[in-house]
Amino acid sequence: MLLRLNIADNRPLHEQVAGAVRRAIAEGECGPGDRLPSARELSQALGVNANTVLRGLRALRDEGLLEFRRGRGVTVAGGADGRSALLERVRELVADGARLGYGRADLIEMIKEAQ
Repeated sequence: MLLRLNIADNRPLHEQVAGAVRRAIAEGECGPGDRLPSARELSQALGVNANTVLRGLRALRDEGLLEFRRGRGVTVAGGADGRSALLERVRELVADGARLGYGRADLIEMIKEAQ
């Protein structure tokens, strides 16, 4: 798994780390059950603090994309590949909606109407 951060990206580093891992999952670079490198290894590869990496990984755990297991490290959760791709599309929808002046509540109503 080759992760890179975009130095021109203005988002906080932990969000960029989460985004890089999310993209890797969505693009099939790592799949359900695959073990991620340790936070220390990722921090060295990305040139950021290990705590920043851990914050990004915890966000992905909270999204249901990663599983933390004591003594076994961090693995990609089952079904994470499809969920990751869907979450990325939702983020794009929210960003597009914001550009057009729609808030989250407006988008939720639109989704309900689409069913």
